[in-house]
Amino acid sequence: MRTVTLGPAGTYSHRAAGAVASDEDIEFRESVRDIVDAVADGDAERGVVPIENSIEGSVTETLDALADRDVAVVKEVITPIRHGLLAQSEEFDTVASHPQALAQCREYLDEHYPDVTVEAVASTARGVELAAEDATVAGIGHPDNATGDLQVIAEDIQDRRSNATRFFVLAPPAERSEAGGKSSLIVSPGANYPGLLLELLEPFAERGLDLTRVESRPTGERLGDYLFHFDIAGGLYEDRTQAALAEIEDLADGGWVRKLGSYDVEHVV
Repeated sequence: MRTVTLGPAGTYSHRAAGAVASDEDIEFRESVRDIVDAVADGDAERGVVPIENSIEGSVTETLDALADRDVAVVKEVITPIRHGLLAQSEEFDTVASHPQALAQCREYLDEHYPDVTVEAVASTARGVELAAEDATVAGIGHPDNATGDLQVIAEDIQDRRSNATRFFVLAPPAERSEAGGKSSLIVSPGANYPGLLLELLEPFAERGLDLTRVESRPTGERLGDYLFHFDIAGGLYEDRTQAALAEIEDLADGGWVRKLGSYDVEHVV
């Protein structure tokens, strides 16, 4: 099954994609937008994109891409983030990694390496590549990426041991399912007035549906226009979910509602 995710090889996205496809079927893209477009346009059967980190929060690039293109969410993959400091020796001047990884290890770096230069790069894997090429650079990435001349200088340097990232597995719209323990949807109300968000939340609360994530994002059309992303602890097949969504669709009759689908969760170590 041809699957696309963020590259290069060795990223946490690559590890999450291993829950969907074997290495020979995984291809890499440079951005979340490229991944969503590949699935929406039929160039890939599956896409794996980060949606939320337990420390840094939601990945806005993913939220915006899901609002722009019609794709289905068919699985959630959760992987723990175990950051290691990788270098050719304990002497280095620069630490390079993805901005989120640098932010997740801020306390460790401030305490142990307050004078090093911090360099943001496209991915954790790219930071490790730079460390392998240049002895003055250390990378932050999974300890398993320490190959060749690289050493694991320190393990588990993330500020919180509970650090984990959620990934969505995307598929073409025809594969959208109503079966699963969780569901996701996007609501663009097409209106803005006092109490609107409360009205959107009430249909779920009245039916005992737990909203595990609520996120607002600007539509990009004009200032003050927002759409809302919802994750629900319930399947679209459930009567209570269908009843709640019927009310939501009535409230958003001037806009639109996109049901991304229902899915189950898999944990990848």
